[in-house]
Amino acid sequence: MPEADTTGTDTPATQPTAAAAATVPDKPALEGLEAKFSERWVAEGTYRFDPATTREAVYSIDTPPPTASGSLHVGHMFSFTQTDLLARYQRMTGKNVFYPMGWDDNGLPTERRVQNYFGVRCDPAVPYDADYRPPAQPAKNQRDFDVVSRRNFIELCEELAVEDEKVFEHLFKTLGLSVDWDMTYRTIDGTSRAVSQRAFLKNFADGDAYLAEAPTLWDVTFRTAVAQAELEDREVPGAYYRYAFTTHDGAPVHIETTRPELLAACAALVAHPDDERYQHLFGTTVTSPLFGVEVEVRAHPLAKPDKGSGIAMVCTFGDLTDVTWWRELDLPTRAIIGRDGRIQAETPEWITTDEGTAAYAEIAGKTAFSAKEAVVSMLSARGLLDGEPKKILHPVNFYEKGDKPLEVVTSRQWYIRNGGRDENRRATFIQRGRELEWHPGFMRSRYENWVEGLNGDWLVSRQRFFGVPIPVWYPLDADGNPDYAHPIVPDDSALPVDPVAEPAPGYDESQRDAPGGFTGDPDVLDTWATSSLTPQIVGRWSHDDEFFANVFPFDLRPQAHEIIRTWLFSTVVRGEELHGTVPWKHAAISGWVLDPDRKKMSKSKGNVVVPTDILEEYGADAVRYWAASARLGADTAYEVAQMKIGRRLAIKILNASKFVLGLGATEADVLSDGQDPVLVNALDRALLAQLADVVEQAGTAFAAYDPARALQLTESFFWQFTDDYVELIKDRAYGAQGEEQKASVLAALATTLDAILRLFAPILPFATDEVWSWWRPGSVHRAAWPAPLPVADGDTGMLPTVGQALSGIRKAKSEAKVKQRTEVLSAVVSAPAELLAQLQAGLGDLQAAANARSIELRDGADALVVSDVELAPTEA
Repeated sequence: MPEADTTGTDTPATQPTAAAAATVPDKPALEGLEAKFSERWVAEGTYRFDPATTREAVYSIDTPPPTASGSLHVGHMFSFTQTDLLARYQRMTGKNVFYPMGWDDNGLPTERRVQNYFGVRCDPAVPYDADYRPPAQPAKNQRDFDVVSRRNFIELCEELAVEDEKVFEHLFKTLGLSVDWDMTYRTIDGTSRAVSQRAFLKNFADGDAYLAEAPTLWDVTFRTAVAQAELEDREVPGAYYRYAFTTHDGAPVHIETTRPELLAACAALVAHPDDERYQHLFGTTVTSPLFGVEVEVRAHPLAKPDKGSGIAMVCTFGDLTDVTWWRELDLPTRAIIGRDGRIQAETPEWITTDEGTAAYAEIAGKTAFSAKEAVVSMLSARGLLDGEPKKILHPVNFYEKGDKPLEVVTSRQWYIRNGGRDENRRATFIQRGRELEWHPGFMRSRYENWVEGLNGDWLVSRQRFFGVPIPVWYPLDADGNPDYAHPIVPDDSALPVDPVAEPAPGYDESQRDAPGGFTGDPDVLDTWATSSLTPQIVGRWSHDDEFFANVFPFDLRPQAHEIIRTWLFSTVVRGEELHGTVPWKHAAISGWVLDPDRKKMSKSKGNVVVPTDILEEYGADAVRYWAASARLGADTAYEVAQMKIGRRLAIKILNASKFVLGLGATEADVLSDGQDPVLVNALDRALLAQLADVVEQAGTAFAAYDPARALQLTESFFWQFTDDYVELIKDRAYGAQGEEQKASVLAALATTLDAILRLFAPILPFATDEVWSWWRPGSVHRAAWPAPLPVADGDTGMLPTVGQALSGIRKAKSEAKVKQRTEVLSAVVSAPAELLAQLQAGLGDLQAAANARSIELRDGADALVVSDVELAPTEA
């Protein structure tokens, strides 16, 4: 980073001879402060949570656990800083802040990273090998990877996570997060797995979790079910194909569809009940082309008369609307797409004609794409296509991590009730959302819109190898068929369990998958099913009741707005179903970081900025300043210019503090009473009165979860303090007007510096603690938030007025192209009557700062104006 500028108008050329209590470095600089203080804060336990506490004394934060297998980008710096501002403020108000850090290593990103790093694949059916070590060099081809048990895979995950988390922790410490680093967890560690399974089993016992065979969104690449919250609409090219079903008398009934490959799965045609074109067909049957299957014509209000031909082909299942029609019209299930995304090989029982069987043979075993080509080809060859396909762009459901459109397949899955099929439960979750204090408030509508738009319960089972196992087994009957209606559950003391690797209670391993024995549920819980329990995991629910009672419900959930529908809502669901309460009091929602083109920064878009680079170039305080300048919920541009401003501010704090302490200001000069008789000068009293207002307003802003406003207020005051007050009082500060005036200045300077450091401490923790260490014991981050110091006769408008007059005189010197120390022989300051008293009270400081022999004050002007500035002659 560039060398800090340590000189300026606020640094006296000659230091006072009086010994100062402060120990100030010759050249204060920002370089090295992150390493110095991050180590000191940990060693001294500056941010350590005290568990011997009461709930009233605690401020608890449900910190979002970043994905440890990924990489951090500047968006993480932005959002985590905004959380840290609030944590630091609350700590300074006297709260015992519970600020833990978690690592999300449960999910697909970690699974992939562990696979590729170690060269292993997870197969839960493989026995655990306590002595297993991965190869020194992983195989280049995945088919040659070692196949290991789930337990071995989790152990490797934890091993790798330790290294990943060291990198993350170092970065977060460099950024200055005031986390208690003794309070960390992983979402796949033993405690998290036990809590996740315990919560699931409680949901099951209470009837809030259930097993059902139902249409399920399915990703054919990952071979797993997908929940509604994980959907992503993407515009893809497609086409409408028009062809006809036939009535009993041979009349055509044309439909238009983008999915002709599902023609063999057609269960009905559906039109709107008010559509007169089709009312005569309701209750009759028509026959499908190619496959010769009779299907009913039904009425349903979701059908759109103005879309296509107005009558829709309902297949099981083309999309979620098909699922709705299938369920509400009680249609037959005629699924033909398997979990691998291919058309099932065996001809379905509902296709009975020779022609239909032959047609089905043309698509059997094909992918959906190839089957579409085959069906279109057959329709075209038989002259059944009506016109050319109409090319379109249309939104299609994708898994947010997938690259192929989702299918809807029928499968047996576990669900947690979330109000998607229960109006009363949905109303409860909406009410819980209204009990939260949202920051900003408009984010609540995003939550409510999501809850109101739910169309099904929360699917929590995943057909993956890695994750938290679903903790149930199923008894097998005499024929070896699972009895899904009577799952076997473990004893609570046994958690966490892995049903694929451990026998069911009351059985031994020899009875696995044998008639009369048991089988373990092979699936794992959705990663959100565990992440939704972060308050319970970090709060020690179910294994330390006293600790949990002291932190829950948490005070704050900070997070990004795009996961309101996933993380926030799912945590509300668990809070209600496990505890009957909303899990936090406040939700602080951060916006996105945008690139210069105003697009969201994300790893997938390749437009992210590596945080180590900017931390190295500008320093942590500068990056924090940029994040603090943005209001919660606001999408914010990545701006280097803003970081440069923050860096300049941090350097100015060092230099201004050096000046104040160099004058001899000490802790003893800090006032506790605004009426202290040491304040003999009106300008000093005016400064402290203005400071009292800033302290009051900044505290109000922070308490209202608006640190950006607090920064704005504090920064504005700080620059007026350095640019105006410090320049105005130098003459008195050096003792030119006697010891009484100097003592008044030192009291004002020390009191202001003390408050400024505290006000800036949440935002610029390194620069402020560096200055604090020069003249005060301990850390500014264990100091109290400043209290307003009322000054009864302090005029809050005086400093701006006198400062404006000084600026006017300086402007005249600049325009005359002379040095600022050039003597002013005379000048006139005209101002309204209400400002003249302020100018008169500060006239001595104004004349000294302007190096003016005479300044005439005139009444009658509409605004303050400096004129008739006569300068002493200067040498040529």
